[in-house]
Amino acid sequence: MGLTKPWLRFRAATSVSLSVASTRLARPWLLLRAAAGWRADLAAAGLGALSAAALPPLHVIPVLLLTVPGLLCLIDESRGPWTAARRGFWFGLGHHVFGLYWITEAILLESARYWWLVPFAVPALSALLAVFIGAPCALARLALSGWRRALMLASAWTLFDFARQYVGTGFPWNPWGSVWAIPGSLGDVMIQPAAWVGTPGLTLATLLLAASPVLGRRGLAGAAVVLAGWAGLGWVRLQGPEPPGSGLVAVLVQGNVVQGQKWDRATALATFERHLDLTRQAVAGLGGASSVVIWPETASVFLLQSDAAARQAIARAAAPARGAIVGSLTFTAGQPSADPRNLPRNSLVAMAADGAIAGVYDKWHLVPFGEYAPSWVPLSIQVVPGQFAFGRGPATLHMPSLPPFGAMICYEAIFPAQVVDQLDRPDWLVNITNDAWFGNSTGPRQHLAAARMRAVEEGLPLMRAANTGISVGFDSQGRELGRLPMGVADTLALPLPGRRPPTSFSRWGLVLPGLLASAGAGIALGLTRRRKGKPTRF
Repeated sequence: MGLTKPWLRFRAATSVSLSVASTRLARPWLLLRAAAGWRADLAAAGLGALSAAALPPLHVIPVLLLTVPGLLCLIDESRGPWTAARRGFWFGLGHHVFGLYWITEAILLESARYWWLVPFAVPALSALLAVFIGAPCALARLALSGWRRALMLASAWTLFDFARQYVGTGFPWNPWGSVWAIPGSLGDVMIQPAAWVGTPGLTLATLLLAASPVLGRRGLAGAAVVLAGWAGLGWVRLQGPEPPGSGLVAVLVQGNVVQGQKWDRATALATFERHLDLTRQAVAGLGGASSVVIWPETASVFLLQSDAAARQAIARAAAPARGAIVGSLTFTAGQPSADPRNLPRNSLVAMAADGAIAGVYDKWHLVPFGEYAPSWVPLSIQVVPGQFAFGRGPATLHMPSLPPFGAMICYEAIFPAQVVDQLDRPDWLVNITNDAWFGNSTGPRQHLAAARMRAVEEGLPLMRAANTGISVGFDSQGRELGRLPMGVADTLALPLPGRRPPTSFSRWGLVLPGLLASAGAGIALGLTRRRKGKPTRF
């Protein structure tokens, strides 16, 4: 009995604490129940905007404990699915306007031509993406209030995130699973489950945890247990033995070339020489260690496909490195021509130590309105002049004396389960990018978080060379090995870690998170139908 009393006191104290916490958290939502019409829409937009604080680089994740329950409260008070969809749309609009404001930076670089797009571009894109939040809210309204509605919202949200990856041009930017990609050891722990369920699976779990306060004490207690288990699994995975390294040093070159000067003929040679000088200095400091040099996206202002002199210049600067991986434009016919079928390609050129081309990878996820104009858009609007040709898809490049690697160019890093050729699995990943378009905004940092998630999902180390930053290396578990900050011209030499065995996500891709989300939606809707006509328990 003496041992039982302290436990009973602890349980009573915990029960009271959770009760007080849930009551305090519930107060803001009660105010939302009185909102209707445009006031409810405005409240939804405000909640969506506040949710953007959870995204990289801020990672203020606790705000979701207010905004998701607030959204569920607005759905509860909706007259029907269409009203819930409208409120979800406004939530999504506010969320994406604040999360994607940095797109305006790219338009301002071509302000002389597209100044009129500045007030419309981000709201228009945000409105399109808001549909993928409005639809899950409509489906959530079909489920009973409480945990069933929360489960339906989280499950449908995840499924519509899949649609975001494929519908139209595909734009799965800022999935909520990426909020856990916090720099440092805490983020290392929390992103590990992506090896099993990917970023989409983390999105599903994040929404369920964020909805827990509406379920009262039991919901908060359950969320605490799940979060502890999540962190425990991540910690245990990080304690596993390190795979043997490759013995290779990756030299990341960050030229820091201002976007407006990148293709200026007057500065083109100086830009090329800057990359050569940085390469010479970095390789000279390695003391003859085996290395490979990596330049960013379109870092070469010369067409390496046909310019043997430029390739030899890079090879001499990189000597005695085993090879160089350089971003460059290529053409189907080898040289630019008046033939409209001879379109440029945004490519990665892999060169052997003697300057010979060992392989070429062409970008296949092109940026809409930046690298091509979607055929379904009535207006022909492109921030970057010219039309680019599409590559064939994920590929593994094999170079003499180097481990085979998978390539990602810029925008391609945001697509989970679409970055590796699973029939020819590489040993590491190379991501070359040019985020100079987006200035010193949240855009490059959100892009970096996406690339980090790909390393965990695939169980492969990733080396990222960015023109203006952030250049960084990750091991196969997403742990940062080193970085160059934005806005500096410098190099970073990092030992290339070994790869891990294929992860569950690398084998099955979106199947497992898709099944989990589908099962959740089915359970929520199935139990709703069974209890139709019965009073709802809260």
